[in-house]
Amino acid sequence: MSLWKPSRSEPLWREEFSVHGADERYVNRRQFAKFLVLTSLGMFAGNVWIVAKSWLTRQTPYPLRPVARIGEVPVGGVKIFNYPGPDDPCILVRRSETEYVAYSQKCTHLSCAVYYARQHDRFECPCHEGFFSARDGRVLQGPPQRPLPRVLLRQQGDSLMAVGVDLRPENSES
Repeated sequence: MSLWKPSRSEPLWREEFSVHGADERYVNRRQFAKFLVLTSLGMFAGNVWIVAKSWLTRQTPYPLRPVARIGEVPVGGVKIFNYPGPDDPCILVRRSETEYVAYSQKCTHLSCAVYYARQHDRFECPCHEGFFSARDGRVLQGPPQRPLPRVLLRQQGDSLMAVGVDLRPENSES
C-alpha cells in the first residue's frame, strides 16, 4: 500500500497533518498576553507565600549567652565560642585592657574560618587571602565583598555576654 494518492502530487500524510510548519514560529498577541498574565500571577502568588511565611515564622530574639569572664583572655588573645547557635563559630579578641570585640568566624566569601593575626591587628582568611579589620570587621583586602558580622557584647558583672549579631557592622559605632 502506498502513501501516495494516484490523483494528487502531495503525500497523504500532508493532507491529514493539519499543522502548517511556517505558522508555528509565530506567537500571536493572545498567546503572548496569556503567557504574561499567567507568569505575573505565578510571581504574585510566590511573593504572597514568602510574606505569609515570614509573618508566621517570626524570628526569636538572640539569646543572652556568656562568652568569657573579664580578664580571662589576655590582651591580644582570642577565644573561640559559638553564637547564636551551636553551629555558628565566633571569635572574641581582646584588643586592649578595656576593649573586647567579637565577630563571626566564617569568612563572608566562602565561609572559611578566619583567624586573628595579632601582629597586623586583623582577621585573615587562609583560603583566598581575605583580610578584615579587627576594629570594625570591614574588608581590608581580598575577594570578600561584605564585612564580618559583629557579635554584640555587653558586660554583666565580671562576665562578657553575647546579646545579638549585627549583620551590617559598617553601620555600627567604631
